[in-house]
Amino acid sequence: MGAALTFALAAVAVKLLGGAIPVMQVILFRNLFAIPVLLALALATAPPGGRSAVLATRNPWSHVQRIVYGLIGMFGSFYGYVHLPLATVTALGFTMPLFLTALSIPLLGEKVGWRRCSAVLVGFAGVLLMLRPGFGGGGVLPGGAVAAVLAGAVAWALAMITIRRMGAQGESGAAIVLWFAIGGSVVGAAAAIPGWVWPTPAQWGLLAAVGLVSALAQLLMTAAYRSGETTLIAPFEYSGILWTMTLGILVWGERPDGWDFAGIAVLVASGLYIWHREVRLGVKR
Repeated sequence: MGAALTFALAAVAVKLLGGAIPVMQVILFRNLFAIPVLLALALATAPPGGRSAVLATRNPWSHVQRIVYGLIGMFGSFYGYVHLPLATVTALGFTMPLFLTALSIPLLGEKVGWRRCSAVLVGFAGVLLMLRPGFGGGGVLPGGAVAAVLAGAVAWALAMITIRRMGAQGESGAAIVLWFAIGGSVVGAAAAIPGWVWPTPAQWGLLAAVGLVSALAQLLMTAAYRSGETTLIAPFEYSGILWTMTLGILVWGERPDGWDFAGIAVLVASGLYIWHREVRLGVKR
């Protein structure tokens, strides 16, 4: 829950920038400021004599894929934070397990029964409740921002599939995290230079906060999954919706309406059901 809160605080920092700094420039500093923290942790936890191999990799091409998918996912989230309510972006981001379930069939060869397939369809119905297409009115969300967030969720699902494959190939978690941060910094710099905007002192502070707080969130999440059972911890990631909803109300007065609450409830319920089915199937295996 602490990781979910710190991720929410990083989202607040992105939204406070208000689009004044281009998204790719934000992505650059998000990764650049995170590298020292992540590198220090990797070196501190490396086995004796293994520090020189922290960045060793067995499959560079997989890292390239993970970087590409991760950057698309990050762009979608950051763009969404600027143009949509925080809680809406977080909720739409939780379509990732739905896309992951759907994509695991052709890409990982996993068998998905009718119950999980039904849960995926119900989850997307929850998204439709949030978007309320055809209802008109001032509550309709900007389509471009919604499309960016959903495309980002698809990319995050592809990133998770790539990470699964890398883990099966023996790639270390430290190498996966560090190479993403390094690759994100390089690609972010290349994309940001043509439209570079020099930040003000306050914006520098927010950019540093995005990187450092995100790194802290990763550390907390890693600590949670290393010290507890995945099946017990995973559902608590949904507390991110509560954090972002609270922060959105306090900072920007973003009060969800009935459609939002209904859509979020359906989306979270479907995600939890998919998690529940995966746990049961894992126990049976």
